[in-house]
Amino acid sequence: MEGHVARFALLLCITAAASASSQTCDPMKVDDNPWIYVNEILIGCWTSFIREDKAEVHILNLNITTADSNMFSLDMTNAKPMNLILTSPNKAYVADVLNADVNIYINNDSTLTLYGTQHQNNIHKQDFPTQDEELVKWATQKFGGVTSFTTVRNLKAMSSTGTKGTKPGSRSCILRNEDALEKHFMKIETAGRASFFKVCSPQPKNPGDKAELHIINILDNSTTRNVSLRVYTQKTSVFLRGPRGTTWTIINPQHAQFGSTNDILLTTFTHIIPPFVTLDSDNAEEVQRKALDHFKVSTFTSYTELRPEQSMVSLVLGKKDNSGVVDAAPTPATPITGNAPHQMPLLMQLYTSPDYRSPLDPTTKVQSDKRIYAEISVHTFGNIVLTIKVISCFMRSMGSCPVLKELPFMPEACSLNSCPSSTRLSFSLDQLQELTTWDLECAVELCHSEKCGDGGRVKRNLEVAQPCLQPPTPPCFDFGLPGVLGIAFGGFLIGVLLIGALWFIKIKTGYPTGLDISSTAANLPGCPCSGAKRQPVSTNPSPSENSSANASIGSTQSTPTSSMA
Repeated sequence: MEGHVARFALLLCITAAASASSQTCDPMKVDDNPWIYVNEILIGCWTSFIREDKAEVHILNLNITTADSNMFSLDMTNAKPMNLILTSPNKAYVADVLNADVNIYINNDSTLTLYGTQHQNNIHKQDFPTQDEELVKWATQKFGGVTSFTTVRNLKAMSSTGTKGTKPGSRSCILRNEDALEKHFMKIETAGRASFFKVCSPQPKNPGDKAELHIINILDNSTTRNVSLRVYTQKTSVFLRGPRGTTWTIINPQHAQFGSTNDILLTTFTHIIPPFVTLDSDNAEEVQRKALDHFKVSTFTSYTELRPEQSMVSLVLGKKDNSGVVDAAPTPATPITGNAPHQMPLLMQLYTSPDYRSPLDPTTKVQSDKRIYAEISVHTFGNIVLTIKVISCFMRSMGSCPVLKELPFMPEACSLNSCPSSTRLSFSLDQLQELTTWDLECAVELCHSEKCGDGGRVKRNLEVAQPCLQPPTPPCFDFGLPGVLGIAFGGFLIGVLLIGALWFIKIKTGYPTGLDISSTAANLPGCPCSGAKRQPVSTNPSPSENSSANASIGSTQSTPTSSMA
């Protein structure tokens, strides 16, 4: 009996351990999802139009489908000067807060009732059409154009962010499907519908785990086939599952890693990235286990199951209180990175040697006679392998009078194993003679499966200094063995030639008198050669020479006689 109890206890421990190692949960209907916010893709437009008096023209078209959504707030306290046209086929009550530069226009027989305490004289009633296209034409005739047209379903609150409401590009309002969350000049909060969501979350993760895993499952009986997704939560992994034929458009892929059972479309590419995994079932437990297996983890942060009613829907992953806030005007790029709001972040690291082992400190001055080596990398997600193609590089001075110079570069060898999702290049700074700080900027393309899309630009600050001029040093001649032998042979040859020249002179002219050794030796007393008989120079001497010679001989001969006596 005790043995059976022990085995049963061991089985319970194994079951508990297996359950703990791979947690799942049962989703339940909720009125509020703390992780996922749904925004439908509805009709609208967004232009660059602004009136001569600097006032913008905005149209807000309200669709109210639930009884508890017939009241919303409108806060225009910090709005830019604008003419705001409100229209709705449904009865609703508006609590408005305006400033003196905001004028609101509603239809004479409008079902909207506005309540406010300030600037109520800025509310005007006009007779205008309610059909979308006709309303745009009326606003264009009255105000000269339309800055934006926005359709919102079940609005709960709308407020101005205080930023400019125009968008670069066309001034003409052409109605098309859009995501209202892209309009950064306003914050929109809508009432979610409980039928949209089933949500659950397993036990909290370990405090040491920083990365989150969110699972989104669109049921097979949904009509939605086009889903856009924004992720505002940092260090996040997202598992996406939908019916066959679903395409997920990732607006800002730089914040997360993805796994998907459907096609993925990146805003930086013009082609589809195929699914990572295969899963035909929309069963909650199977989807959760597939996600855990794909990311090799034991738990997840949230599971969201939804059944949208529209063919297109926009999802936002993040806190509900921040879900209505879209990317504001792009912030300046950091010194070493650069990317457009919806592009993946790029990083440029500089090196001083071709082995790419010595990173260049951002505060270090670079001498213009040195060659600089750069590595550009991109943050990737999931199992997608991207390659980087550098299109052009240029330098822009940061002084009061900016100077732009194109910078020729040379690609450096870089294998996929040594530098995945990155590329290497080098360039010379010889043409930069000015002592100043420069912005090094390169335009790149990101490629996948031989298809490329705009990858944006990457920047890096670079301070250039002139090389130190060393005083000229005298040339040092390094003579090797051949040089030494050549000099020796040359000296020997010169000596031989000089001796040969002297010998030639001797042969042609004879011995000089002053150099006659025998005649000199004859006049030296005690010289053994003094008794040698000299040959006469001439056989017929003159009488004077003969007498002089005889006197000499006589004196010479008498000297030994006297010495002997």
